Amino acid sequence: MTRTHTRTAHPRLSLVVTAATLMVVTNIYGATTSHADESPGVPPGSQASAAAPVEVDRNDPDLKLPEGATLAEPKVLDIKSVVEDQSGDERREDTNSDVKFALQAEVLFPKDSAKLSGAAKARISTIAEEIKAQNATRIRVFGFTDNLGSSAHGDVLSRQRADAVQKVLDQELNDANLTYEVRGYGEQYPIADNSTESGRKKNRRVEVSFPRGNG
Repeated sequence: MTRTHTRTAHPRLSLVVTAATLMVVTNIYGATTSHADESPGVPPGSQASAAAPVEVDRNDPDLKLPEGATLAEPKVLDIKSVVEDQSGDERREDTNSDVKFALQAEVLFPKDSAKLSGAAKARISTIAEEIKAQNATRIRVFGFTDNLGSSAHGDVLSRQRADAVQKVLDQELNDANLTYEVRGYGEQYPIADNSTESGRKKNRRVEVSFPRGNG
């Protein structure tokens, strides 16, 4: 018969940690092990044993604020969520403070034109409904193009397209208390690589953004 001897850790084992290390381990990441520390090919959570708990001396002076010091005001991080339809024709971005819709030019206008298609007005109407739901009073409408053609032409075309979208929004919302900021940025501020057609398609767009809630 083979006997197996198991060695257990001493229950009174303690570790000395600095205040900076303690903050990282206990307040931010907790006591879990990150996936980067796991062995390659081993599924998360499959380790045989966890690390021994760390004993903390609550009276350690390194854990106390210096006399006269105060904690910084709490801050809410601005978290962004992005939803894009399968075709990539429309994208919505939400943050704590704003809502932004980006519509690709191809679903709004014929090539090299600022005349809205019939289908475009239905998409803009959907955005108008969201503006009403958020009780927004300030609306930004910005036009963009890719980098093909002259920069001057892109500036003019992007502004004309932004103007066209703003006019439909104004008709749909019919509210004299609304204020609009309308600009054409041309090829400035690309969101994708202009060296590919798929990237240029994303850059040819009109963005409508407004504050969340009463803004």
